[in-house]
Amino acid sequence: MKKTCPECGDTYHGRADKKFCSDSCRSAHHNKLNSDANNFIRKVNNILRKNRRILAELNPDGKKKMPRDRMLAKGFDFNYFSSQYRTKDNRIYNFVYDQGYMELDNDWFLLVVKKN
Repeated sequence: MKKTCPECGDTYHGRADKKFCSDSCRSAHHNKLNSDANNFIRKVNNILRKNRRILAELNPDGKKKMPRDRMLAKGFDFNYFSSQYRTKDNRIYNFVYDQGYMELDNDWFLLVVKKN
């Protein structure tokens, strides 16, 4: 029974449940199907890695106050973080993996590092 490969259009012979003429066509087909989701995830991961790198660079000692302007000048994106921690007195720390920040008054932030 001759079949047509959905990726390259070539005809091939094979098992009844075979859908592609080769492994490379199968991989190329599935990579095309998943490229939108993969690109979005890649973009978000790149932003998170950049945010973490900025926080680590600005906070080498583990705890520091920093103005918003300085963080923005480095390219920090406040819309992306990996988790939040709420203290008993309802203060919220946003974390980018192990690097965190909490908003203080007058556009200042407290930068911290999460301990194990």
